[in-house]
Amino acid sequence: MEMAVKERFEELRKNALSDFPGMNGKKGVTIYVGTATCGRSAGSLEVLSSFEDILKTLKIEARIVQVGCHGHCYAEPMAVVSKPGWPPIMYGYLTPNRTQILIKRFFNEEDPALEWALGAIEENDMVPTVYETPRWSKERRWLLKNCGYIDPENINHYIAVGGYEGLTYAIEMESRGIIEEIEAAGLRGLGGAGFDTWKKWDICRDAPEFPKYLICNADEGDPGAFMDRTIMESDPHSIIEGMIIAGYAIGAESGYVYIRKEYPQAVSVLTTAVYQARELGLLGKNILNSKISFDIKINQGAGAFVCGEETALIASIEGKRGMPKPRPPYPANRGLWEKPTLINNVKTLASIPKIITYGAGKVSSVGMEGCMGTAVFALAGKIKNAGLVEIPFGTTLREIIFDIGGGVPPIIKTSNVAGELPKTIKRQFKAVQIGGPSGGCLPESLLDTPVCFDTIVDTGAIMGSGGMVVLDEDNCAVETARYFLEFTQKESCGKCTFCRIGTKHMLDILTDITKGAGAMEDLCLLEELAETIKQGSLCNLGKTAPNPILTTLSYFREEYEAHILDKRCPSLECKDLVAYYILPEKCQRACDACVGSCPTEAIYTRRDRLKAIEQKKCVKCASCMDACPAQYDAVVKISPVSELPESEPRYDNPPY
Repeated sequence: MEMAVKERFEELRKNALSDFPGMNGKKGVTIYVGTATCGRSAGSLEVLSSFEDILKTLKIEARIVQVGCHGHCYAEPMAVVSKPGWPPIMYGYLTPNRTQILIKRFFNEEDPALEWALGAIEENDMVPTVYETPRWSKERRWLLKNCGYIDPENINHYIAVGGYEGLTYAIEMESRGIIEEIEAAGLRGLGGAGFDTWKKWDICRDAPEFPKYLICNADEGDPGAFMDRTIMESDPHSIIEGMIIAGYAIGAESGYVYIRKEYPQAVSVLTTAVYQARELGLLGKNILNSKISFDIKINQGAGAFVCGEETALIASIEGKRGMPKPRPPYPANRGLWEKPTLINNVKTLASIPKIITYGAGKVSSVGMEGCMGTAVFALAGKIKNAGLVEIPFGTTLREIIFDIGGGVPPIIKTSNVAGELPKTIKRQFKAVQIGGPSGGCLPESLLDTPVCFDTIVDTGAIMGSGGMVVLDEDNCAVETARYFLEFTQKESCGKCTFCRIGTKHMLDILTDITKGAGAMEDLCLLEELAETIKQGSLCNLGKTAPNPILTTLSYFREEYEAHILDKRCPSLECKDLVAYYILPEKCQRACDACVGSCPTEAIYTRRDRLKAIEQKKCVKCASCMDACPAQYDAVVKISPVSELPESEPRYDNPPY
């Protein structure tokens, strides 16, 4: 006789707990090294190898566990060292050399090398915890709870920390009851649309046709956004468990994860997770000996941005070109293979197991009216503590950027004078681009806006998938709008005229303005085109593409006017409107740093041994400005170019 669901799961959990080391050191020395994509790009594999070497050399018995990303990408490579008698301590900014020293000191001298520690991850009397720092204290980890703490390629780790428990509860519930629980939690689509999740589920559940399908939209294509990738690489089973529960709730027995091929590690980790879940009877026929059957296929996309749109994504899975279709009918009624199909984002599905396990009340206890629970953002750009943050809805943009993100970092310029400290140049916050390339650019005056789908839309931006790019005073609003429009214009599938031709026309106008070739009439034309494209485009790529232009026109209009009327870029970013100049009163005769740095030999030595720039040869790469020692600071940018002082001409045969 087969075991009941609970008995079978308890058997799995007992086995999982015996395999899970935990972080409290009760099972000996364990070192957790973050090896997600962000960690690898910072050198975590070299750090991992260094840990293995030094432990072997010192003959220390230890278990090394590869974990995902904590979200603190600014401090990568990172590791947690768990040693009996000590609280588990998290270290950041590791190098192979530091790793060797850390282990020697910690294990030979009982010195935990706290100068490299970010903090302990458990309350104790010896080491302050990371949760006492501003970067951690304002976060509310819900979706990212397991990220960085478990081995994503070991299903036992997920089960040991409570994973798949929600599934056992769901199996005992009626499908309608699951949807009611999601409704009570107030969960909205975390892919950016903010549509009530339960409504989608309900429509799909009530659709009369069979079979039904479930798709996890993992086609994360926004520049600067990596929330979905991190969850897939760090906690893949939360997505799988969410998909099983969602599949049961709507009556689907098969599902797809649509993921772009540019995420090779996420593909690998998810594939392993699906295989392991199948091996333990958590996927496939009669899950945990119940009457529920559900299985998952991984579908790799070619990386087209438009395939993040539901109907284009479905076309891509069907083997067709990824292009959107007019709606209705909506996929929940007629989707994949013309059958009812539920499509949810990675974060939405990963939220499901926790809602079922802990109850809707736990989720709805945080957040704000209309937006319950938490939101995950990817902080990038000119920000000190880049990475992922998870905060309750209702947290303001200012708290996210300054209290958690640390604000705009200064520029550090080194000196070539022995003993002289580097020069610190403070930079001012200018704007935040929220919602990805289709989002909006919001100024400092809007930073007290609480984060919620509706409040962000009121500013002219969108939540999008959660990308947040911080700009400082060196970023030009016009160039920023041009950059993001160039991205969406290239990613347009070309199906509808408004998007294909309209965005191209807007891009041409913006390009002219950044070159000083714009006219004041262009501003009205941009606004007119933007509204037309928003109304006429078929999918959200076209409907939202003008957002960066409209918001920058609204909040930074004076910069557009400066480009057009004065041929001046106030932020000194637009290359055609700036020139580099060496201040004679600051230049030093004995210094040749700028000369050696110039790739086009545009810098020459004057007859008085000072340096000057031949403007015709200058490609405005800023190498000379970077190379000029901090104590001289002689290279400046000038805009408009008409104000460039005349330099002493270059002599082919100088008299020296």
